[in-house]
Parts: sequence; C-alpha cells; structure tokens
Amino acid sequence: MPSFNVISPEKLFRLIGVPHGPALVDVRNDEDYAADPRFIPGAVRRVATNAAEWGPEFAGRSAIAICHKGQKLAEGVAAWLRHAGAHSAEILAGGHVAWVEAGLPLVPNAKLPPRDPRGRTIWVTRARPKIDRIACPWLIRRFVDPGAVFLFVTPAEVQSVAERFGGAAFDVEGEGVFWTHRGDACTFDVMVEELGLGGFEALQGLATIVRGADTARPELAAEAAGLAAISLGLSRMFDDDLAQLDAGMLVYDALYRWRRDAVDERHDWVSHKPRKTPSSGPAPA
Repeated sequence: MPSFNVISPEKLFRLIGVPHGPALVDVRNDEDYAADPRFIPGAVRRVATNAAEWGPEFAGRSAIAICHKGQKLAEGVAAWLRHAGAHSAEILAGGHVAWVEAGLPLVPNAKLPPRDPRGRTIWVTRARPKIDRIACPWLIRRFVDPGAVFLFVTPAEVQSVAERFGGAAFDVEGEGVFWTHRGDACTFDVMVEELGLGGFEALQGLATIVRGADTARPELAAEAAGLAAISLGLSRMFDDDLAQLDAGMLVYDALYRWRRDAVDERHDWVSHKPRKTPSSGPAPA
C-alpha cells in the first residue's frame, strides 16, 4: 500500500492546469536535470538542500515534491514543506523517471526565455489584448510557469522591450519572432505544440476554439464566436491590460474544464444527486 503522502503520475496528470491545483516543485539535482532538461508542466525548480529557506513560500498551499526517482530528495523536501506550513505535501511516486516512463507531457526548458533572478519567465506582447494575447498567458501560467510576467507594450516596441528585459516576444509580426502565427495556426496553437503540451487532450480542443475566434473562422468550433464576443467585451470593460488578463484567466479556466470534463453535458444536466429531505407528506397528485 502506498504511503499517504505519495501521488501517482496518472493522478497528478489530472490535477495540472486547474487554478486550485497543487504547487509542483522540481528538486532534481543538477546532474539529473542536465540529463533531461524538461519538466512536468507547471513545475518550478528549487534546490532541495535549501528547502528550509524557500519552503515558506508554499505555506498554506498543497504541494508535490518531484525528484529523479521519488526517493530521499522528494521525501526530505516534502517533510520540510510540511514543517514550513504547507497545507499538504506529497511526493511523486517514482519521480521524474516514472512520469517519463508513463509517456506524460514534459515542457522543454530550452524553448523558454531565460529566467529572471526570481526564477520567472518574462513575455512581451502588444497592448490591448483580445484573444491570443489572453489565451497564451493563461496557457503559460497554468501549464508552464505559474509566476510568469507579462508586459503589454506598444506594438512597435515589443521586440526591443523583449530583448532589453530578457523576455520572449509573442503574438507579434516581425523577423525572428518565434512565438507567433504560423500559416493557419495561431500563437496558442504554436505554444501547445512547441511546449510539448499536446498530450492534454482538452488543450487540443481548446486550441481549435481559440484559433477559430482569433482568425475569424467561427466555423472551426461552435464556441469560437462566443469566445470572440466575450474577448471583445472584456477589452471594452478594462482599461488596464493586466486587469483584463486577470479577468480573462477565469474564462479560459472555465473553457478548459468544459473541454476536459463536460463536453457531453447539457445545460440542464444534474451532475450531483440532490440531498434527500424528510418527507412532509404524500406527494401532490
């Protein structure tokens, strides 16, 4: 019987991408990480032996420690996290190796911009976002880097700001821009593919909706026209791009959960049986 504080790769896979999911902490040593510089979607890298110093940042949260094989490093870090006030702290059974052997998605670190001194990736795009420029930040924060920073600037300055501040330009035209439309694919499509996230089936469906809304092809998905309308409405509601991003995160959280769990449900579906109440007499005729 597994220990109470061990979670299987398959169960963890179901928790990734949702806003209330646990914090994932990759504590593989440098040698193991160098041998496979990919990480489980949404995981942050930390030095295991410094857990006493960084552990308090996870206080009050659920966390999962991930080492190479799910042994001493993860066990020690999970214990430190509990000591530092984590709501719960589990280890990934079999560690990174077990995740790889299960064929589950991994994000290649080489595709990401360099991290700042606080370990965050920085992304730069055009101000006044609509669809791709909200969908892509949602994807990055939920599946790549929970602490990612997004800078919204005037279109002409996107590439120069990205270069000056060590970020990655996205969803902007320009020579050498990697994260942008390719043929019929929008930037969201490109990120799902390049970041190794295609194994999340719900993301594939969501990508079709985003593509239809962002490229004016509502025939691609019945939900595309609705997403376009919501996105335009949000852009009218907020003058602050970051406030709009915060509001838009909820939209994509809902769409992702619908694609993952509820595509076969109707609006009047009763997903939970109502509680039984004491009878107050015979039912009316």
